[in-house]
Amino acid sequence: MSTVPDPQVATGPLRERADAARNRAAILEAAAGLFAEHGADGVSMDQVAMAAGVGKGTVFRRFGDRAGLAAALLAERERDLREAVTHGPPPLGPGAPAGDRLTAFLDAYLDHVMRHLDVARLRETAAAGTGTRRGAEPYRFWHGHLVTLLDGAADPEAAAHALLANLSAAQVTAVLAEVGEDRMRSCLTRLARAALRPL
Repeated sequence: MSTVPDPQVATGPLRERADAARNRAAILEAAAGLFAEHGADGVSMDQVAMAAGVGKGTVFRRFGDRAGLAAALLAERERDLREAVTHGPPPLGPGAPAGDRLTAFLDAYLDHVMRHLDVARLRETAAAGTGTRRGAEPYRFWHGHLVTLLDGAADPEAAAHALLANLSAAQVTAVLAEVGEDRMRSCLTRLARAALRPL
């Protein structure tokens, strides 16, 4: 009896995974374009499915709802920032003093939130409804990064939460029109310096 696998059986799962990956990429690309054009609140899952060339059921099975789609889209956008933080050049990446890395991160993360403000708000709104924002994996990653940079400060864990609270999409939206971007950045820098102070 032959032990050579049937080529169709052997390649079937791989083909399905490739199709799923292509569908995922198409859906995220379509969502990014539609969100940019109409705003996250003005786009339906039907529109995303149609733009991606897939069935609506595919979008719902893969992402659950618009908030799940927003979370996946932001995860794609955050990948480069994570790479810069963990392996990139200083001051954002390793090799610079903790204070310089902290202020570089706050600047870079504020840039990220502002570029994707309505999508980030959608993700946060859904997370707030389930009480999972601080438990979500992206938040845990950024919080852990800040705790590391704040090592030796008075209360690294609490300070990291406080700094991230000022970088939430809801907070940025609430204060941006009132104080402006430059004042927000200056305030974040002052907060970071204060947080770095030892006991």
